[in-house]
Amino acid sequence: MDFALTEEQREHRDYVRKFAREVIRPVARKHDEEESTPWEVIKEARKWGLQGLEHMQKLGTDPGGQFGVITAEEMHWGCAGIALAVQGSGLAAAGIAASGTPEQIAEWVPQCFGTDDEIALGAYAVTEPQAGSDVKSLKSTAKPDGDEWVLNGTKVFITNGGIADVHVVVATVDPELGHRGQASFVIGPGTPGLRQGKKESKIGIRASHTAEVVLEDCRIPVENLLGGMDKLNKKLERARSGQKGGPSNALATFEMTRPIVGASALGIAQAAYEWTLEYLTDQTVDGGKPALEEQRIQQVLADVATEIDSARLLVQRASWMGRNGIPMTGGQGSMSKLKAGDVTMWATTTLMDLVGPYAQTTECPLEKWFRDAKIYQLFEGTAQVQRLVISRMQARAYQERFAQAAEAAGQAVNGSANGASSNGAKAERQPATSAA
Repeated sequence: MDFALTEEQREHRDYVRKFAREVIRPVARKHDEEESTPWEVIKEARKWGLQGLEHMQKLGTDPGGQFGVITAEEMHWGCAGIALAVQGSGLAAAGIAASGTPEQIAEWVPQCFGTDDEIALGAYAVTEPQAGSDVKSLKSTAKPDGDEWVLNGTKVFITNGGIADVHVVVATVDPELGHRGQASFVIGPGTPGLRQGKKESKIGIRASHTAEVVLEDCRIPVENLLGGMDKLNKKLERARSGQKGGPSNALATFEMTRPIVGASALGIAQAAYEWTLEYLTDQTVDGGKPALEEQRIQQVLADVATEIDSARLLVQRASWMGRNGIPMTGGQGSMSKLKAGDVTMWATTTLMDLVGPYAQTTECPLEKWFRDAKIYQLFEGTAQVQRLVISRMQARAYQERFAQAAEAAGQAVNGSANGASSNGAKAERQPATSAA
């Protein structure tokens, strides 16, 4: 077992940190204040090879599964809102890759990013006003009409919603089946019936465009159903017959991305921790003693560093498991997101307390990191939902292990009993011998 990053992974980390320092941070405050989409940074990220289809393909070449989480953490070290603007299209691409046919993946994933000359964006639309973490309660509908699907409903809090060139929308085709009656659809650029609703004004990640997506008799070709009709019909038949099925398209996509979300949160925590260390280097406490020599301060900083590192290890493990096809039967993906989100919110709050009143001014960078942190306890499943997922998966895994152990014990007992009976029968068949 090797916990060290490879030389290639370290070089990639340093390269992304350089981009975050030289390109993202100089414009982070501007886009945060203006709540504007950082198009110039997205284009520059493409030039650096940190955005687009080629970058996405590179993330899949690392057998350790660390390129993605390294990129997310270092980008968010620069600015969470800008990082999400740069990387947001990847969620739509992941949704297509998780559910689409090879032909659909080849057609639509590149359109989520565009070209070097003309940048495009993707959006993944799941959340609804009455259905956030509970994807079983989606009300948006998709109904077949000849060689088309007709979509209706409203999605909320959608990254790149309305301004994206490609929208991946999860909608219900059979309400009686819950999440097993849902399917994913691709809506291409300029499709009538899709429009942007309210653009959200947020406390954090303000450089990332977040808006409603309104579907009003939005008609798309039947081939825009991800996975195709045969796959959907088989899924619906299994559900109606009571057969067990896998997770919904939305849940499958989120499971792939949760370690990335955890790493994103840690980028904020790491930025806040590093800045606080630098700030306290020049500060003194009562009596002129250097702040970093004060035991109370040392203990707080030690706790923050330990919590960040522990969360990072969970993120790295989950990403490694996902890359190597190891089932996260114990909720490891959810653990990584839960821990990282909670650590980041706690760390930014704790560090602000350490710095004092200056931390609540807009001049202090901690104020922005504190605002950016909260969303990582909320989106892609709230912290409370993650705990439910983990506890249920842990219970299921324990029950399966217990059943396997009981079965093995039963087989051992039966084997011993059969062996004893066989030995007894052999003894009965042996001829009697005379005593000496």
